[in-house]
Amino acid sequence: MLSYKIMRKILLYISFALLLSSCGIINPSMMLKTKRSFVYDTYGDTIERQYKISPNDVIEFRMYSNDGFRLIDLTSQNVNPSQNSIARSFSYDVEFDGTVKFPVLGRIKLAGLTVRESELMLQEEFTKYYNKPFVLINVTSKRIIIFPGATGDAKVVQLNNDNTTLMEVIATSGGIAGRGKAKKIKLIRGEYEKRKVYLIDLSKIEGLKQGDIVLQSNDIIYIEPRADIARGILTEISPLLGLVSTTLLIITLVRQTQ
Repeated sequence: MLSYKIMRKILLYISFALLLSSCGIINPSMMLKTKRSFVYDTYGDTIERQYKISPNDVIEFRMYSNDGFRLIDLTSQNVNPSQNSIARSFSYDVEFDGTVKFPVLGRIKLAGLTVRESELMLQEEFTKYYNKPFVLINVTSKRIIIFPGATGDAKVVQLNNDNTTLMEVIATSGGIAGRGKAKKIKLIRGEYEKRKVYLIDLSKIEGLKQGDIVLQSNDIIYIEPRADIARGILTEISPLLGLVSTTLLIITLVRQTQ
Protein backbone atom coordinates (compact mmCIF):
# COMPACT_ATOMS: atom_id res chain seq x y z
CA MET A 1 0.00 0.00 0.00
CA LEU A 2 1.21 3.52 -0.83
CA SER A 3 2.75 5.49 1.99
CA TYR A 4 1.68 8.94 3.06
CA LYS A 5 4.90 10.49 1.70
CA ILE A 6 4.34 8.96 -1.71
CA MET A 7 0.75 10.17 -1.80
CA ARG A 8 1.87 13.65 -0.79
CA LYS A 9 4.35 13.68 -3.67
CA ILE A 10 1.58 12.63 -6.03
CA LEU A 11 -0.51 15.54 -4.77
CA LEU A 12 2.38 17.96 -5.33
CA TYR A 13 2.90 16.67 -8.87
CA ILE A 14 -0.79 17.08 -9.64
CA SER A 15 -0.80 20.62 -8.23
CA PHE A 16 2.27 21.51 -10.30
CA ALA A 17 0.70 20.07 -13.44
CA LEU A 18 -2.45 22.03 -12.64
CA LEU A 19 -0.47 25.25 -12.46
CA LEU A 20 1.31 24.57 -15.75
CA SER A 21 -1.88 23.68 -17.54
CA SER A 22 -3.56 26.88 -16.44
CA CYS A 23 -0.71 29.09 -17.67
CA GLY A 24 -1.47 30.59 -21.05
CA ILE A 25 -5.09 29.46 -21.17
CA ILE A 26 -6.64 32.01 -18.84
CA ASN A 27 -9.25 34.00 -20.78
CA PRO A 28 -8.53 32.19 -24.08
CA SER A 29 -11.16 34.32 -25.85
CA MET A 30 -8.89 37.39 -25.72
CA MET A 31 -7.79 38.31 -29.24
CA LEU A 32 -5.10 40.31 -30.99
CA LYS A 33 -2.61 40.19 -28.13
CA THR A 34 0.68 42.07 -28.43
CA LYS A 35 3.93 41.57 -26.59
CA ARG A 36 5.16 44.24 -24.21
CA SER A 37 7.97 44.97 -26.66
CA PHE A 38 5.54 45.46 -29.56
CA VAL A 39 6.12 48.77 -31.36
CA TYR A 40 2.87 50.49 -32.34
CA ASP A 41 2.57 52.75 -35.36
CA THR A 42 2.18 56.44 -34.61
CA TYR A 43 0.11 59.20 -36.12
CA GLY A 44 1.69 62.43 -37.24
CA ASP A 45 0.56 65.80 -36.02
CA THR A 46 -2.15 65.87 -38.69
CA ILE A 47 -5.10 63.59 -37.99
CA GLU A 48 -6.94 62.20 -41.01
CA ARG A 49 -10.30 63.90 -41.28
CA GLN A 50 -11.49 62.58 -44.64
CA TYR A 51 -12.50 59.16 -45.85
CA LYS A 52 -10.30 57.64 -48.55
CA ILE A 53 -11.59 55.19 -51.12
CA SER A 54 -10.33 51.63 -50.61
CA PRO A 55 -10.25 48.36 -52.59
CA ASN A 56 -13.57 46.45 -52.42
CA ASP A 57 -15.57 49.64 -51.90
CA VAL A 58 -18.68 50.17 -53.98
CA ILE A 59 -19.18 53.66 -55.35
CA GLU A 60 -22.34 55.33 -56.60
CA PHE A 61 -21.48 57.43 -59.66
CA ARG A 62 -23.41 60.30 -61.28
CA MET A 63 -22.35 62.67 -64.02
CA TYR A 64 -23.93 65.72 -65.66
CA SER A 65 -22.79 67.85 -68.57
CA ASN A 66 -22.53 71.64 -68.65
CA ASP A 67 -21.53 71.87 -64.97
CA GLY A 68 -24.58 69.89 -63.90
CA PHE A 69 -27.20 71.19 -66.33
CA ARG A 70 -27.77 67.95 -68.25
CA LEU A 71 -27.48 64.35 -67.13
CA ILE A 72 -25.23 62.14 -69.25
CA ASP A 73 -26.52 58.58 -69.61
CA LEU A 74 -23.37 56.48 -70.02
CA THR A 75 -25.37 53.38 -70.99
CA SER A 76 -27.28 54.85 -73.88
CA GLN A 77 -26.45 56.71 -77.08
CA ASN A 78 -29.60 58.81 -76.78
CA VAL A 79 -30.60 60.91 -73.79
CA ASN A 80 -34.26 61.69 -73.19
CA PRO A 81 -34.49 65.47 -72.71
CA SER A 82 -37.43 65.01 -70.33
CA GLN A 83 -35.08 63.21 -67.92
CA ASN A 84 -32.41 65.92 -67.83
CA SER A 85 -33.33 66.96 -64.29
CA ILE A 86 -33.47 63.40 -62.93
CA ALA A 87 -30.36 62.15 -61.20
CA ARG A 88 -29.57 58.63 -62.38
CA SER A 89 -26.79 56.76 -60.62
CA PHE A 90 -24.56 53.82 -61.53
CA SER A 91 -22.68 51.54 -59.15
CA TYR A 92 -19.10 50.43 -59.73
CA ASP A 93 -16.80 48.19 -57.70
CA VAL A 94 -13.37 49.33 -56.60
CA GLU A 95 -11.33 46.27 -57.49
CA PHE A 96 -8.52 44.64 -55.51
CA ASP A 97 -5.90 46.82 -57.22
CA GLY A 98 -7.78 50.01 -56.36
CA THR A 99 -9.06 50.69 -59.87
CA VAL A 100 -12.57 51.26 -61.17
CA LYS A 101 -13.60 50.38 -64.72
CA PHE A 102 -15.59 53.29 -66.16
CA PRO A 103 -17.28 53.50 -69.56
CA VAL A 104 -15.22 55.50 -72.06
CA LEU A 105 -12.30 56.03 -69.66
CA GLY A 106 -11.50 52.41 -68.87
CA ARG A 107 -9.69 51.65 -65.60
CA ILE A 108 -8.98 54.59 -63.30
CA LYS A 109 -7.27 54.21 -59.93
CA LEU A 110 -9.31 55.80 -57.14
CA ALA A 111 -8.00 53.96 -54.06
CA GLY A 112 -6.22 56.31 -51.69
CA LEU A 113 -8.14 59.36 -52.89
CA THR A 114 -10.83 61.23 -51.00
CA VAL A 115 -14.29 61.52 -52.55
CA ARG A 116 -13.61 65.12 -53.53
CA GLU A 117 -10.24 64.26 -55.10
CA SER A 118 -11.89 61.47 -57.08
CA GLU A 119 -14.64 63.76 -58.36
CA LEU A 120 -12.16 66.39 -59.50
CA MET A 121 -9.93 63.83 -61.22
CA LEU A 122 -12.84 62.19 -63.06
CA GLN A 123 -14.16 65.56 -64.15
CA GLU A 124 -10.77 66.29 -65.65
CA GLU A 125 -10.69 62.92 -67.44
CA PHE A 126 -14.23 63.21 -68.81
CA THR A 127 -13.48 66.70 -70.12
CA LYS A 128 -11.83 64.96 -73.09
CA TYR A 129 -15.23 63.57 -74.13
CA TYR A 130 -17.95 65.77 -72.62
CA ASN A 131 -18.59 69.46 -72.21
CA LYS A 132 -17.88 70.66 -68.67
CA PRO A 133 -18.68 67.36 -66.89
CA PHE A 134 -19.96 67.51 -63.32
CA VAL A 135 -19.27 64.34 -61.30
CA LEU A 136 -20.81 63.18 -58.03
CA ILE A 137 -19.50 60.14 -56.11
CA ASN A 138 -20.80 58.43 -53.01
CA VAL A 139 -19.18 55.40 -51.35
CA THR A 140 -22.00 53.04 -50.34
CA SER A 141 -20.20 50.07 -48.78
CA LYS A 142 -18.08 51.53 -45.99
CA ARG A 143 -17.96 49.32 -42.90
CA ILE A 144 -15.72 48.58 -39.94
CA ILE A 145 -15.51 45.94 -37.19
CA ILE A 146 -15.53 46.85 -33.51
CA PHE A 147 -14.82 44.68 -30.45
CA PRO A 148 -16.06 46.84 -27.52
CA GLY A 149 -14.29 44.91 -24.76
CA ALA A 150 -16.80 42.19 -23.85
CA THR A 151 -17.19 38.66 -25.18
CA GLY A 152 -19.94 38.28 -27.76
CA ASP A 153 -20.49 42.01 -28.37
CA ALA A 154 -18.49 42.43 -31.59
CA LYS A 155 -20.30 44.33 -34.36
CA VAL A 156 -19.94 45.23 -38.01
CA VAL A 157 -20.81 48.92 -38.27
CA GLN A 158 -21.84 50.63 -41.50
CA LEU A 159 -20.23 54.05 -41.98
CA ASN A 160 -23.00 56.27 -43.28
CA ASN A 161 -20.85 59.40 -43.52
CA ASP A 162 -17.46 60.09 -45.08
CA ASN A 163 -16.18 61.65 -41.85
CA THR A 164 -17.31 59.15 -39.20
CA THR A 165 -14.90 59.30 -36.26
CA LEU A 166 -13.64 56.66 -33.85
CA MET A 167 -15.54 58.30 -30.99
CA GLU A 168 -18.80 58.21 -32.97
CA VAL A 169 -18.49 54.50 -33.72
CA ILE A 170 -17.73 53.67 -30.07
CA ALA A 171 -20.80 55.68 -29.02
CA THR A 172 -22.97 54.03 -31.70
CA SER A 173 -21.88 50.60 -30.42
CA GLY A 174 -22.98 51.39 -26.87
CA GLY A 175 -19.67 52.67 -25.54
CA ILE A 176 -16.79 50.77 -24.01
CA ALA A 177 -17.90 47.61 -22.18
CA GLY A 178 -17.51 47.36 -18.42
CA ARG A 179 -14.40 45.18 -18.72
CA GLY A 180 -12.94 47.17 -21.61
CA LYS A 181 -9.76 49.20 -21.19
CA ALA A 182 -10.28 52.77 -22.37
CA LYS A 183 -6.52 53.26 -22.27
CA LYS A 184 -5.80 50.33 -24.57
CA ILE A 185 -7.75 50.62 -27.82
CA LYS A 186 -6.12 49.11 -30.88
CA LEU A 187 -6.97 50.53 -34.29
CA ILE A 188 -5.87 48.11 -37.00
CA ARG A 189 -5.79 49.52 -40.53
CA GLY A 190 -4.72 48.25 -43.93
CA GLU A 191 -4.45 44.84 -45.54
CA TYR A 192 -2.07 41.93 -45.17
CA GLU A 193 1.59 42.93 -44.79
CA LYS A 194 0.67 46.63 -45.04
CA ARG A 195 -1.38 46.59 -41.85
CA LYS A 196 -0.66 49.20 -39.22
CA VAL A 197 -1.60 49.01 -35.55
CA TYR A 198 -2.23 52.20 -33.57
CA LEU A 199 -2.61 52.33 -29.78
CA ILE A 200 -5.20 54.85 -28.64
CA ASP A 201 -5.80 56.05 -25.08
CA LEU A 202 -9.26 57.49 -24.43
CA SER A 203 -8.99 57.30 -20.64
CA LYS A 204 -7.85 60.93 -20.48
CA ILE A 205 -9.18 64.12 -22.00
CA GLU A 206 -5.98 64.44 -24.04
CA GLY A 207 -7.12 61.40 -26.01
CA LEU A 208 -9.93 63.34 -27.70
CA LYS A 209 -7.62 64.22 -30.56
CA GLN A 210 -7.14 60.55 -31.35
CA GLY A 211 -10.86 59.98 -30.83
CA ASP A 212 -11.46 62.34 -33.77
CA ILE A 213 -9.65 60.03 -36.21
CA VAL A 214 -11.82 59.48 -39.28
CA LEU A 215 -12.33 55.76 -39.79
CA GLN A 216 -11.58 54.05 -43.08
CA SER A 217 -13.31 51.06 -44.65
CA ASN A 218 -12.29 47.70 -43.12
CA ASP A 219 -10.76 49.27 -40.00
CA ILE A 220 -10.74 47.01 -36.93
CA ILE A 221 -11.28 48.57 -33.51
CA TYR A 222 -10.27 46.25 -30.69
CA ILE A 223 -10.84 47.45 -27.13
CA GLU A 224 -8.80 45.11 -24.96
CA PRO A 225 -10.79 43.58 -22.06
CA ARG A 226 -9.43 43.20 -18.56
CA ALA A 227 -8.41 39.63 -17.85
CA ASP A 228 -10.92 37.92 -15.56
CA ILE A 229 -8.26 35.80 -13.87
CA ALA A 230 -10.39 34.33 -11.07
CA ARG A 231 -13.17 33.17 -13.36
CA GLY A 232 -10.70 32.02 -15.98
CA ILE A 233 -8.76 29.86 -13.57
CA LEU A 234 -11.92 28.39 -12.06
CA THR A 235 -13.31 27.53 -15.49
CA GLU A 236 -10.12 25.97 -16.79
CA ILE A 237 -9.13 23.96 -13.72
CA SER A 238 -12.53 22.71 -12.56
CA PRO A 239 -12.01 19.28 -14.20
CA LEU A 240 -8.70 18.91 -12.34
CA LEU A 241 -10.14 19.89 -8.97
CA GLY A 242 -12.04 16.63 -8.93
CA LEU A 243 -8.79 14.76 -9.39
CA VAL A 244 -7.20 16.64 -6.48
CA SER A 245 -10.19 15.91 -4.25
CA THR A 246 -9.96 12.22 -5.10
CA THR A 247 -6.25 12.21 -4.28
CA LEU A 248 -6.89 13.85 -0.90
CA LEU A 249 -9.54 11.26 -0.15
CA ILE A 250 -7.10 8.46 -0.95
CA ILE A 251 -4.47 10.03 1.31
CA THR A 252 -6.99 10.22 4.16
CA LEU A 253 -7.95 6.59 3.71
CA VAL A 254 -4.30 5.52 3.61
CA ARG A 255 -3.55 7.36 6.85
CA GLN A 256 -6.52 5.74 8.53
CA THR A 257 -5.33 2.26 7.59
CA GLN A 258 -1.80 2.82 8.85
